[in-house]
Amino acid sequence: MKTLAIAAGATLFACNLVSFSQSDVPCGQTLDAPLQPSAMLTIDSRPAGIEIVGIEQEAIHVSCTADDTDSARHIRLRFSGTPTHAKLTITGAYLKHGNLQIRVEVPRKMNLGVQMPAGEVKVDEIVGDKDIELYAGQITISSEREWDYRNVDASVDIGEVNARVYGADKGGFFRVFRKENADGEYRLHAHVTTGQIDLLGKNARAAADSQ
Repeated sequence: MKTLAIAAGATLFACNLVSFSQSDVPCGQTLDAPLQPSAMLTIDSRPAGIEIVGIEQEAIHVSCTADDTDSARHIRLRFSGTPTHAKLTITGAYLKHGNLQIRVEVPRKMNLGVQMPAGEVKVDEIVGDKDIELYAGQITISSEREWDYRNVDASVDIGEVNARVYGADKGGFFRVFRKENADGEYRLHAHVTTGQIDLLGKNARAAADSQ
């Protein structure tokens, strides 16, 4: 029995090692790894423009471009974790000519956490909890399919919260928009110290198209 227990433990340990995934590539190369729907993905990035898009797949696909291709080689995309709890880390020095653009494709049902000092974060067609923090720049969250949030908390210290999906627009100092819906399922937290937050849902886009 003791031998069987040891063997089972060794098998479990081996499975855990297999489930762990880690990739590290420079900007200019693509990064691909398994990622299950409803997983938790954390993104920790140096200043950039990041577009996170939900599509029908069970994997993460990351592509990266920059005007300064020479310096871009020093930008690293590192993915670590498992298909259910993963982290994407983007590191590298300041680019002379800037315009670092990163596209992250993930399963449409995904829980997101994003931390970045400056830049632009766009999240499109992703269903799940979101926690996004940006020191300076812009956060845009949009969906034409579902806007199913139980709790929404969006704030800026200086700037504007444009919650068009709720028909609200607040600008100035220490602006906060909060909304609760008992029938909703997910939680949305977004904060920019200096900049703008746009919440664009299905109804807001339809109104914009009709103008």
